[in-house]
Amino acid sequence: MSLAVVGMLFISCDDSKKKEEAARAEEEKMEMEATAQAQADMEAAAKAKAEYDASTVVAIASSNENFSTLTSAVTAADLVETLQGEGPYTVFAPTNEAFAKVPAAKMNSLLKPENKTALQNLLKYHVVSGEFMAADVVKAIKDNNGKYNVTTVQGENIVLSLSGDKVMITDAKGGKATVVMTDVDASNGVIHAIDKVVMPKH
Repeated sequence: MSLAVVGMLFISCDDSKKKEEAARAEEEKMEMEATAQAQADMEAAAKAKAEYDASTVVAIASSNENFSTLTSAVTAADLVETLQGEGPYTVFAPTNEAFAKVPAAKMNSLLKPENKTALQNLLKYHVVSGEFMAADVVKAIKDNNGKYNVTTVQGENIVLSLSGDKVMITDAKGGKATVVMTDVDASNGVIHAIDKVVMPKH
């Protein structure tokens, strides 16, 4: 009888050990799976961020030789990080030819480190919060009796209107620019190229 009891105790202990080992193995398996999933999630997030960064309005402008002056100005103004943000943004981007129309002395002055705030204001005057494709812009103009006031990120307004089938921008000083290329899509907005640098009042 006592031998049977001892035998049962051994079997019971053996069963407990096996259960513990099985539980430990299952726990380790779950931990490994969780680690692998976390690693996969991190890699997917890194890939998504890389794809996003590679197609922001700044990245798109940087990859287009027509916007090399704008890209240099954005870098000088420390606005790269801002324009890589979530947005979305609509950027009325002056081409190199547009910047070439700005008097050289004024442009050189704006690019000096001590005039960074003025350069930031100028560049932000070309940016609007929200994503507005060309069709949205045209509709807004037509829905508002031919003129649509838009507040820029800089804080002052630009006025959008139509001249034939072209969208025109009138700045705070009465200067006019024409949209020459539309709907350059980016991960955080859209770019429309313009043929003149528009100027804020301040």
